[in-house]
This record gives sequence, structure tokens and C-alpha cells, in this order.
Amino acid sequence: MSESQNPAPKIFACKQSQDLAQNIANAFGIPLGNVITSHYSDGEFQPSFEESVRGSRVFIIGSTFPNSDHLMEMLLMLDAAKRSSARHITAVLPYFGWARQDRKDKPRVPIAAKLVAKMLETAGATRIITMDLHADQIQGFFEKPVDHLFASTIFLPYLKNLNLDNLTIASPDMGGSKRAYAYSKAMESDVVICYKQREKANIISHMELIGDVQGKNVVLVDDMVDTAGTLTKAADLMIERGALSVRAICTHPILSGGAYEKLKNSKLEELIVTDSIPLRQESEKIRVLTCANLFADVMLSVHGNKSISSKFLM
Repeated sequence: MSESQNPAPKIFACKQSQDLAQNIANAFGIPLGNVITSHYSDGEFQPSFEESVRGSRVFIIGSTFPNSDHLMEMLLMLDAAKRSSARHITAVLPYFGWARQDRKDKPRVPIAAKLVAKMLETAGATRIITMDLHADQIQGFFEKPVDHLFASTIFLPYLKNLNLDNLTIASPDMGGSKRAYAYSKAMESDVVICYKQREKANIISHMELIGDVQGKNVVLVDDMVDTAGTLTKAADLMIERGALSVRAICTHPILSGGAYEKLKNSKLEELIVTDSIPLRQESEKIRVLTCANLFADVMLSVHGNKSISSKFLM
């Protein structure tokens, strides 16, 4: 097939993920595509591709963390690519926002994760690439192929290089126990589970540990850190129970509200995150590991119709 029949792939970025997208494009080996966004005085905006995408495989990179403009920008860019006759349109969402609303946990509430999945497909996405979904079953909300990557391929080498003695992997809640056991298997370590009760969203009324942390170097693992209330409370409790040190690995650094202040004042030694969401401010306790190479590798494999199964492994 000639170059005119099979144009080169193109990568475009939503504003909120501009830096990450640039790093992904660099690793992929092509320049980032040109997008201009026009703004109306009432806050409405209109993205525009400033180059042809007809017949191309298009990758649109953007994490959909709140506010809702980030999701809206992704939807608008997907729609623009569809209406510009792109051949394949892949929505690359390093962080898939609204994922905590993945079920009806009480009457008369939405299932936002399902709604967002349908919106992405309706807008024009023919494939989804994302990382560390809040719940694995969200993949089933899509009718299009979903490549669900694990950030453990980034975190495990870093964790092994720390060479921590008496390592114990911990989950900050019961729901994360599967992730904790996967890390513990890779690190050949023990596991501790935190049992917590909430008064309401983001407010913990009580926490207990299932397992022993006495004399251990503990690493908490989770898919995201929002207000950091759970992590900091767990870290302080573990130090009280005799842990030598407590670190945390969290893929998506939402870090809303007073999260930075809580981290600063906590016994948590280090918070290790990816750049799926840009940090709002710097912190000496936060170490950022890039996910750009992971996404670039997978995007190259998708474009070349090659297997990406190794990126799914914990």
C-alpha cells in the first residue's frame, strides 16, 4: 500500500495533557499535531485540527479528570476527527475520569463511568487506551476495543531498585487487595490490608490493619490518590504500629483539596506517582515516574498491529 493510501499516524493533545502528549510523541518518533482552540466569552470552546487527518490513524491524548471541560475537550476532538474522515480514532486516556461511579451504590444515582464510555464511542472513538482503571470491569462498558495498561510495569522496577529489607505491600482498602497481592507476588513480600469505614465520600471514620507491620518497610499501592486522607491516615497508623517506613505508590495523582498539606504533615516518606495527571504544585515527598514510554510503546504496537499483551501483566 502506498504512503498516500496509508498515511502516517498522527498524535494530538488535549490541553490538560499537553506535556505528557509531547513526551509520548517524542518517544513515538513523530511531531505532535497542531491543534488550535478558539474560545467564546461565555466559556464555550472549539478545538480545530490545523492539518489533514483524512484516512489517518489518529491518537488523541487527554486525561479526563475534573473539571468537566477536560472530558468535553476530548469529546469535541474525537468528533472533529470523525467528521474529518480519520480512518482510526484512538482515545488515549492515561487517567479515565468519573470511574469511581461504576455502579449504583444507592438508589437514584448515575453510573457515570458507563455514561462516559458511551459518550466517547458516540463521539467517534474506535479504540480506547487507558491505564489502571479504578475498576477492571469498566472495560465491559465499552463496545470498542480497550487496551487497559498496568502502571506496575513502571513502578515495579523502581520499587526493586529501592532494595528495601523486610518489605511489606499494603492496600489502603479491601477493594485494592487484588492489586496489593499482585505486587506482593512480584516482590515476594507479605501483604497487609487496611479496613476502613467512611462517614461519607473522602471522610474516614475508622481504620484498622489486617496484618503485622512491626519492623517492616511498608509500601501502600492504589490506583489513585485524591484527598490523600486514606494514605496519610494509613501511614500514620502503620508507624504507630511499629513500621520502619511507609511509602505509597499511586498511579493517578488527583491530589485535590488539602492533599498537599496532608502529605507534608504525614509520616508518609514518599509518594510515587505517574504523570497521567499533571501536579498542581511541587512537593519534596512526591516522585513522578513518566508513563510516556509505556503509552508510546503501546501506540506503536497498535499502529503496527503487534501484540501488546506484555503491557497488561502485573
